[in-house]
Amino acid sequence: MRRWGRFPTTADVGIWAAGPTTPALFEALGLGLTALLTDRARVRPLEERAVSASGTDAPALVVAYLTELLLLYETDRFVAREIRARPLGDPPTAIVASVTGERFDPARHTARTEVKAVTLHGLELDLARGRARVIVDI
Repeated sequence: MRRWGRFPTTADVGIWAAGPTTPALFEALGLGLTALLTDRARVRPLEERAVSASGTDAPALVVAYLTELLLLYETDRFVAREIRARPLGDPPTAIVASVTGERFDPARHTARTEVKAVTLHGLELDLARGRARVIVDI
């Protein structure tokens, strides 16, 4: 069962995610962001990268974490196939994640949506229910 998707917003796009645990929720958020960038089904798990982020609270952590994944794509052209997240704290204010995937190859991967930034605007995070909604600037 897919644990993420898109929702429309005025001029931007939103990512919704769900997970039975906090780590699963953060993994789904990251995979949802990747699905905006390219077709994940075509991404091979060839390399592993480490991503870490911190925030003053859990919503700020979501923005920082997704921003780090976006920077990984923008600077190294690295796209995720799988993510294993380890949020730290209760509620979490830091995260360490292992991202498995490969560099974007225009011959095999389709560029989908250009994401400019992850925002706090309209962010909804319910850790108890394992749900989140994040708006990204496109």
